[in-house]
Amino acid sequence: MDTEQRRPRTRQYEPAPHYPVHGGAVAAGWAAAAATVPATAHVLAVDGPAALNWPAVADALRAALAGAGRTVELADARTAARPWAEVLERTETAQLQHDPDFARLAGGTLGELLDPAALARLADPDGDELRVLYGPGAGLAAADVLWWAEVPKRYQEAAVGAGRGRHLAAPEDEPTSTRRLFYIDWPLLDRHRDALAGRIDRWLDVTDTEAPTSVGGAALRETARWLAGRPFRTRPTFNSTPWGGHWGQQELGHNPDRRNTALGYELIAPESGVLLGDDAQTCVELPFQLVVGLAPADVLGAAAHELFGTSFPIRFDYLDTVGGGNLSVHCHPQPETMRELFGWPYTQHESYYLMVAGEQSKVFLGLRGDADLDRFQHAAHDADAHGVGFDIEQYVQTFPARAGQLYLVPAGTPHGSGEGNVVLEVSATPYLYSLRFYDWLRRDAAGRQRAVHVEHAFRNLDPARSGDAVADQLVQQPRTVGGGAGWSEELIGALPEMFFQVHRIAVEPGGAAPQRTDDRFHVLTVVDGDAALISTAAGDKHRLNYAETLAIPASVGSYQVHNLGSDQVRLVKAMVS
Repeated sequence: MDTEQRRPRTRQYEPAPHYPVHGGAVAAGWAAAAATVPATAHVLAVDGPAALNWPAVADALRAALAGAGRTVELADARTAARPWAEVLERTETAQLQHDPDFARLAGGTLGELLDPAALARLADPDGDELRVLYGPGAGLAAADVLWWAEVPKRYQEAAVGAGRGRHLAAPEDEPTSTRRLFYIDWPLLDRHRDALAGRIDRWLDVTDTEAPTSVGGAALRETARWLAGRPFRTRPTFNSTPWGGHWGQQELGHNPDRRNTALGYELIAPESGVLLGDDAQTCVELPFQLVVGLAPADVLGAAAHELFGTSFPIRFDYLDTVGGGNLSVHCHPQPETMRELFGWPYTQHESYYLMVAGEQSKVFLGLRGDADLDRFQHAAHDADAHGVGFDIEQYVQTFPARAGQLYLVPAGTPHGSGEGNVVLEVSATPYLYSLRFYDWLRRDAAGRQRAVHVEHAFRNLDPARSGDAVADQLVQQPRTVGGGAGWSEELIGALPEMFFQVHRIAVEPGGAAPQRTDDRFHVLTVVDGDAALISTAAGDKHRLNYAETLAIPASVGSYQVHNLGSDQVRLVKAMVS
């Protein structure tokens, strides 16, 4: 990285927001966790994700329990898996079985991939020894004590990408793939974890298998209920990609030694976590989705809970191309395709809010009115199969990138950010279904031309998103919807087919903007200015710096947005319509 990319961050930004544990405390180390196992316990079940280094966890736990005077017998729940051919039959669909990039979200339960009789035998202790049954599905067996050992999903993805770990119910020699991790393992494990959440006795964060942190299950549940009544942030993280830029490094101080900060995950429910603990160095990371699952009506509100179940339906993330390259031009599945083919009950509607715009930067959005779709598809196939580049602007419109403008991207609309921009994506939660038309013949880290998905993309292309209608409908002008002394609020984007809407709050120095959730959660990001203070009617206060994102649970009710700086502060706010 050059000197410019290494320069200190210029903004105050908290990369590890953390919150106190209620009804308990974070314990450090295996010995502290082992000391909580009652002397009367004969079976300890330790459940968790398939990508975890289970042999390391089992060995460390056995040593800690032995140090506490317990005689331990280990049993691996993974040996109770059904035959791999049967597992594949239960988890793959015929339509996508051979698709290299996508799979249908796995239905059913983790228990259906295991032999219940074999699992029961593994949980049957011999004599007075403590039987430790470990691995995915261990919690389905009869046990005196249940633990969940977690490693955040970003580390699971890294392990699988490096060929380490295993998939659910897979033999040791089965190759790993992020495709199976994303679409099969994670949905099954998330449902399994949430089903066990009410009876977990201890939660362990084993990001470092040699030095885990943990918290009691009762304290975990009490803390989740506490969080569901006040504003809180999830732990942000940035990933690198071939097109990524350097704004996150330069302005926020993220990943200074990585090649770029392309994807900033501010709040993406399936992957985001909440840090619990008194200091950032000794925390337990709890999945954000588990917080929602333990108190869904408080977090989401009654109407959103009825409509989306326990799925938090809005995500906030960054696309950083400052000093990088154009994103691919892609679209997202139409609602029927998302339901019937991919298995998500709602689709990936998006919007782009331009935090930063380069002087010559573009936003690709919608089809040209004169686009020849047959020629477009032929050119896209030729680029994919033969590496023949083409001018995407013959088919897709571009708009000048303007800081502060929101660009709406309903499903089926071709789109992409040009280089030099920082996009705050305010979107529906599904995030793994970018159907690429064209990716500039770009190469991945292994030197291979990056995958595109021409057939999927053109099957989902909405030809109605073309011509003048794109500017009229998808590049909307702000409409004032509220305000008072020293503040104003605008609706900056909404469409009938998109279930969320995007507002912008502006507060002058020394001012405060009153807000009400009206039993709907809000998500806020400071997009201009230094910082805001969010204060609730219940007396909770939370500072929010530039570029930080805050979840406001529906149960919060009334709150105020105060300007903490000497210049106007503006916040983007999203909520279910």
